Amino acid sequence: MKSYRPFSNLSVLSKLLKRIVTQQLLDYLRAHKLLPDLQSAYRAHHSTETAVLKVLSDILSAADTGSLSMLTLLDLSAAFDTVDHLILLRRLHTSYGLGGIVLAWFTSYLANRTQYVHCCESTSIPLSVLFGVPQGSVLGPILFLLYTADLVRLV
Repeated sequence: MKSYRPFSNLSVLSKLLKRIVTQQLLDYLRAHKLLPDLQSAYRAHHSTETAVLKVLSDILSAADTGSLSMLTLLDLSAAFDTVDHLILLRRLHTSYGLGGIVLAWFTSYLANRTQYVHCCESTSIPLSVLFGVPQGSVLGPILFLLYTADLVRLV
């Protein structure tokens, strides 16, 4: 049961708008070199393969110099559900320079969301969604990336 996650059931117009916003956001992040250096997703000529090759190269380089290597892996299977909206919006403003109408749009995008469970003929009461980025959205993974971008520096 805990792997069931809410998803957004959107109109074609909403999906198109999110794709346009996503492309504009990525263009802005690329133009201002705001994507994390080690980020593989959403970058040309980068993928999970390049990320694995980077890790392998770092381990082999450390072994060649006789240094100790340690690899820490995180299970992020439900991490999208833990994004605090207020922290994300603050990061979009302070770390990425988004403000004005752009920040207001993201605030509106995240605010006043509800979720409910529908099974057969029964439907639960709608509850407010206070955390997480919308599941199944092209924008969700990018917002999660921006939310967690400073982790690399902290580690």
